[in-house]
This record gives sequence, C-alpha cells and structure tokens, in this order.
Amino acid sequence: MPGQEEIKYWLSMAKIPGLGPVRLKRIWEHFDSMKRAWEADLENLRGAGLEQKIAEEIVFLRQRINPDEEFLNAQKEGINIVTLADKSYPKLLKEIYGPPAILYYKGELFGEGDEFAVAMVGTRKYSSYGKLVAMNIASELSNQGITTVSGLAIGIDGLVHEATVNQKARTIAVLGSGIDETSIYPSANRYLAKKIIENNGLLLAEYPPGTIPNKQNFPQRNRIIAGLSVATVVIEAPETSGALLTAKHALEQNRDVMAVPGNIYSQNAAGPNNLIKMGAKLVTSASDVLEALNMKQVKDFIDNRKISPDTKEEAIILDILSNEPIHIDELIKKSGMNTATINSTLILMEMKGKVRNLGNMMYRQVY
Repeated sequence: MPGQEEIKYWLSMAKIPGLGPVRLKRIWEHFDSMKRAWEADLENLRGAGLEQKIAEEIVFLRQRINPDEEFLNAQKEGINIVTLADKSYPKLLKEIYGPPAILYYKGELFGEGDEFAVAMVGTRKYSSYGKLVAMNIASELSNQGITTVSGLAIGIDGLVHEATVNQKARTIAVLGSGIDETSIYPSANRYLAKKIIENNGLLLAEYPPGTIPNKQNFPQRNRIIAGLSVATVVIEAPETSGALLTAKHALEQNRDVMAVPGNIYSQNAAGPNNLIKMGAKLVTSASDVLEALNMKQVKDFIDNRKISPDTKEEAIILDILSNEPIHIDELIKKSGMNTATINSTLILMEMKGKVRNLGNMMYRQVY
C-alpha cells in the first residue's frame, strides 16, 4: 500500500486535466512510482506513452500544484484515498475496463456484503409505485446482508440509500462531484450522506475534493456504480435516463442487468420495460434478484464466514483490523497491548487463517 509520500503525488497527478484513469494507470505502470513520475522530465514523460501536449501540461502545472498541500487538504476533510497500487482497491471494480486510478472516499472501504453488492438505479421523478418498489427491494436485500449501491441523486437513488440506512445496513453512494462537505451533490442529500457513513457505509468518487457536479461527470460515475456490483436493477427510468447508462455499463462489464416492469402507459416505465424486451431479467422483489443471481443462501454464507476470536487478545485485534492494511505499531497503540503479546497473538492468528501478514509489518483481517 503506498505511503503518504506516494499518495500525495497520486493526488497531485489526478489534479491535472486530461489525465483520466487510462493515462494515470499507464504512468504508474511505467514509472512504478507517482513520485518518480511527478519529478520526470518531458522526455521521460513522453517515454511513458503520453502525448506531447499532455506531457507539457504536466511539466507546466506541477509548478503550480503543491503535493503537500493536496495531502493536507484531503486530511482536513477526512477524505481517504485508495489507488490501483493498493491491495485494498475494491475487487469487483478493479475487474472493469478503465477502473478509476484513484478513488476518494469517506466511511468504510470494505464491507461483508460488498462481494454480493447490487446496484439499484432509477429516475429522479419517481412515482408512488417506484418509491414502494425501490424501498421494499432495498430493505429486503439489506436484510440479507447484501450491500446496495447507487448514486445519491434525488429520486430512486436516494430512496435506495434511505431504505438501506433505515435497516442499519451498508450502502455505497458513488458521486459525480467531490466528496468534501461543500461539494457533495445534491446538497439536499448531505444529511443522508452522513447517515450512510454512520451506518458502516461508503461515499466514493473518482473526482478530487472541490470538483463541482459537471454534467459530463455522471456517465463516468455510472460505470463505477455498475462496476462495484454483481448486478444492476433498474426500477423506473424514461428512455433517456442516466439509469439506462448504468445498465449499459453493467452489460459491457459482463454483469447482470435486471428491471422492474411498469405501467406501459407510463413514461417512467419505458426504460425498464425496454430492457426486459431486450433480455433483462424481470424482477418484482428481492427474492427474484437473489434467485436470478443464485444467491438465496448469501446471508448464511456471510454469517458462517465471520471469524470468531478464541481469546480476548484476538477479540481486541479483530475489532481493530479490517480490510485496510495496518502497521503493527498502530495495532500496539490502539490495542493497549505490549509488543510481545501482539507479536505472539498475530503469529497464532496467521496460522489459524484469521489475519494476513502483508509484509513490512503490515496486517489485515482475512475475510
């Protein structure tokens, strides 16, 4: 996992216009270090496969971007960063073409039900029928231990998050803006965003802090919603809805697409009804979703997989560890245990398959 020194250069490079996920990945793979890339001259940047104009832009703009300031600004906002160089990068998202090279997030990056996550999307101008369906399916999926994913927009998206939060369950909101307090869009859902974080959820974006919700951001955002999920469920959506773009991304990513049928005379039903005509799975309940994905026993699987401590020392360590790697010094500090106890307990836990030693005295829990 990149340390602070590397992260600040990832943050800085991501600020340069024209450096999308494909180019950032190319830069990282060529230099094997964003710090080296940041310090590279024009010739070496061209050697990474960058166009002349883009390479010149990097050389010009890095004189005006302070990596230390970028890192401090993210810290002040409570924003965390995960990059393609991190082992903790979301597994499902990493499988898609052109995954975001850098993600900004607040909340818990990993949850038990993420590997079975289901995206639920739809129109902003929903009907009472759409609201009932969205909240019922989201609630039922949450009760089965499945993470819901949506875009925090006013409408079906917000209802999905709200229904999940009401169940005290995990939901992931992917934004088309920055996730700093003043940039969260729509502003009407800022309170909901806080509730998501409080319930073990996650706010996620590929856009730096301070990014306003430009129209072109949302189609890109939609590929992340689909990419984090094993399936996408479209509830209500007109023929030109952004929800259909999410379904398109899901199909391109070889993920399942499902749709809730609607009144044939309703404009909001045109999108899902057309998807069903084209082969999307017709669903009317969470049970239909689970059956289509062959995930009827998912809650039992998650419950049975949970690791139980054998001693009070293991319980303390498991309470601290997560999917995010943590240094042994931080474990000692947070646990209040001495070095010898931590070392011996970690060795036993590793032998039992409860923790993983990532090297350089970094550990994470095994899920």
